[in-house]
Amino acid sequence: VCIVFLLHLRSALVAIIMLPVGILIAFAAMKALGLGSNIMSLGGIAIAVGAMIDAAIVMIENAHKHLERSTPGKPRIEIIIEAASEVGPALFFSLLVITVSFLPIFTLEGEEGRLFGPLAYTKTFAMAAAAFLSVTLVPALMVVFIRGRIIPEHKNPINRVLIWLYRPLIGGVLRARVLTILLALALLGVSVWPARQLGSEFMPTLNEGTLMYMPTTLPGISVTKAAELLQTQNQIIRSFPEVASVYGKAGRAQTATDPAPTEMFETIINLKPKAEWREGVTLDSLKAEMDKALQFPGVSNAWTQPIRARIDMLATGIRTPIGVKVFGTDLAQMEAISRQIETVLKAVPGTSSAYAERVIGGYFLDIVPDRIALGRYGLSVGDVQNAVVMAMGGETVTTTVEGRERYGVAIRYPRDLRSDPQAIAREVQVSTPSGASLPLGEVASVERKRGATSIRTENGELAVYIFVDTVGRDLGGYVRDAQNAIAQSVKLPAGFRIAWSGQFEYLERAEARLKLVVPVTLAIIFLLLYLNFRRLTETFIVMLSLPFALVGGIWLLWWLGFNMSVAVAVGFIALAGVAAETGVIMLI
Repeated sequence: VCIVFLLHLRSALVAIIMLPVGILIAFAAMKALGLGSNIMSLGGIAIAVGAMIDAAIVMIENAHKHLERSTPGKPRIEIIIEAASEVGPALFFSLLVITVSFLPIFTLEGEEGRLFGPLAYTKTFAMAAAAFLSVTLVPALMVVFIRGRIIPEHKNPINRVLIWLYRPLIGGVLRARVLTILLALALLGVSVWPARQLGSEFMPTLNEGTLMYMPTTLPGISVTKAAELLQTQNQIIRSFPEVASVYGKAGRAQTATDPAPTEMFETIINLKPKAEWREGVTLDSLKAEMDKALQFPGVSNAWTQPIRARIDMLATGIRTPIGVKVFGTDLAQMEAISRQIETVLKAVPGTSSAYAERVIGGYFLDIVPDRIALGRYGLSVGDVQNAVVMAMGGETVTTTVEGRERYGVAIRYPRDLRSDPQAIAREVQVSTPSGASLPLGEVASVERKRGATSIRTENGELAVYIFVDTVGRDLGGYVRDAQNAIAQSVKLPAGFRIAWSGQFEYLERAEARLKLVVPVTLAIIFLLLYLNFRRLTETFIVMLSLPFALVGGIWLLWWLGFNMSVAVAVGFIALAGVAAETGVIMLI
């Protein structure tokens, strides 16, 4: 910029030297705080580079102006010092404004805080370094390098063309200033419409190149049936030409940290490169095709991506973008409420699938010792338990040696005697102290009862989850409609409550924090501007320019079909800081 518009190579060295020094200071601060170099932290420096160099360029250009207009014989150093003193304080405060504008990012929590925290730190370090260097190093470098012949602005052909284009434009705007302000206000007012059309989501969806299909069926499904269903689903998925490979499992993995029941499937779908897809097929349309082909009775489909699913499940326990948690004191009543919510959610526009956990769906053998009968025969509860353990679970009685291999030999009752309550009561024998044997039914009741297949607790409360997958709707808009539908159709008894979770939980938390911190940040920026100008008029001019700076971003989001998200909010915050700096520069 200095070379093209000022035609002075040595002036460019001022900016060229100042920029790496500022970046090195930012890296030193990163090392002191233990921040690593990653995409987000380096992205903060990349965002700051443009604003960092602005101060140096403005000071260099102002020094050239003063040298052009200076009287002969006046010392060059004195002219440069006057030029730096004229714009230095304002530039220092403008860089501080950009630094302070990222204050809301530091207050973010959870996933969003960990994601954008490094970016905010490095950008703040870089801008703070730039503010310091703009009033220390840059003036010194200008004294060293800005010397020799200074070409007047009007002798540069590029400047002449730009001035020729800009002068009538600015002249017309100033002559019709009332009309210009009214048009700007009208544009700002019209921008309310696209702003209201924007949906909301936590973060834009990242295409991982892999899909995760997580269907859920009714509890109590046998292992054989689960394996058969899993193989059928994999064959259907493999038939799509965009699919490279499919890997699925039913139930839990071989680890104690995976409590998934047999009725929950997880299928990883590795996709081919986009260039090998059918023409016109997108990720959303491919998921819709697969979902349509994978419709089985009693199976509720859910689609996500592996990394996203793991993050969501670890943070909230919900594996879908949206989840509803029912809290209460009675599992049977909680399941009834969750099923009612499931029915309501399926009728909400944009619902792809809704599945409420079936917690009361398992059958169990309930063996209750009769203590009076036990006392009559001189038996204890432990005697009954030992007999049941040996008959039902089996007991290792010996070891067989096959060459160098050893195998334990366990004995237990055959399957048909272990699954029928009457057979168990009749055939399982309990040894008495006298050496006689009694049928288990003589000293205990054996019944098959229905009970909970799984019990979830959260903060000491019983919980039942409803998993919700959506299509064609933004996160915030869908949840608002769903909340209204549930409020109208579901009446919660005393002692029961519901909570929304999943990615909506992150979105709600970030919105609440930004609504609190952004006004405080604007107040701090207002104070900094007032300390710079010492007049309310100029301060309000800069502050009132901020909404107009966001107009283009709002229209572009609407045109591209993007939703408002935490990432977009971070972008708007950065834009507001740059707009404030531009306003300060224009006023000086």
